Amino acid sequence: MKISKQAQREAKQLFRAAQVNGVLDENRARQIVDHVLADKPRGYAAILAHFQRLLKLDFDRRAAVIESFGPLTPEVEADVKNNLQKRYGGGLNFNFKQNPDLLGGMRIQVGSDVYDGSVRARLNSIKENFEAA
Repeated sequence: MKISKQAQREAKQLFRAAQVNGVLDENRARQIVDHVLADKPRGYAAILAHFQRLLKLDFDRRAAVIESFGPLTPEVEADVKNNLQKRYGGGLNFNFKQNPDLLGGMRIQVGSDVYDGSVRARLNSIKENFEAA
C-alpha cells in the first residue's frame, strides 16, 4: 500500500511523541495506537502502518545479539553490556546466544553493525590471505 506524505509526516510525529529522552517508550507507543484507533483520523490505517514500520526499524536498530562459543560469565556479560551502552546509548535489547560454530571468541551485532572477534572469522581471514597470495 502506498502511503501519502501526510500520513508519513503524522506517523513520524507520533513516533517522536512515543520517545522519552530519545528512547522508545513502549507504553506511550501503545497509548498512541489506542488513541489513533479511537479517533480514526483520515488515513489512519496508513498512519498506523508507517508508525509500525518506524517502530520495527527502531527495534531492529536497538537489538544487540551477542554470540559466543560457550556460556559467558556474568562479569563478561555485564562488561559487554556496559561497553555497548556507552557506544550506542541506553535502550538496547540484549540477546546472548551460544554458537559452537564460532570455535571461540565473540560475535556482536547491533543493528547493522557487526563486530566479529571469533576464531572462525580469524581462520577465514587467514585462508583468504593465503588464497590471494
